[in-house]
Amino acid sequence: LSDAPLPPTVKAKVYTHLLGESGVAVVGAPKLAEALKPGFPKSLDGAPFLLPTEGTALRRSLDQWFDAQGIRPVVRGEFEDSALLKAFGRSGEGAFAVPAVAERDVRRHYGVKRIGRATGLREQFYAVSVERKLKHPAVVAISQRARLRLTAPTPRADDRR
Repeated sequence: LSDAPLPPTVKAKVYTHLLGESGVAVVGAPKLAEALKPGFPKSLDGAPFLLPTEGTALRRSLDQWFDAQGIRPVVRGEFEDSALLKAFGRSGEGAFAVPAVAERDVRRHYGVKRIGRATGLREQFYAVSVERKLKHPAVVAISQRARLRLTAPTPRADDRR
């Protein structure tokens, strides 16, 4: 599973299958979320933020979204490990972005609150396989379940909230 298709420079014979996409929510520790929710997304300007490392699909999307919104958050950390990023977010070090499809689980597990939805920001999910058509029963089951939870690649009304 991946959040980006494999680049053409990959020399292996693999296939990328789009599973769907999700909106993106911005969350944070309760005190931080309470402070940043009013005026979102402009409230993120100058606010502490935790980001995935450069080169990831979500980071590129967030950087573009921040630019489009005229927002300059204070980057408090960049993380390769999303669980570590969320742990720092739980401790109040900064707000962070999560796929909306996983938001409820992240809020429950890390005790964070929603600050807002990043309007127009979408995260895509892919299955990468050596098969042009997915055949292995476990891979097919995972792909079908993912497609049920993810939307087709078009904006949804609930992601504009």
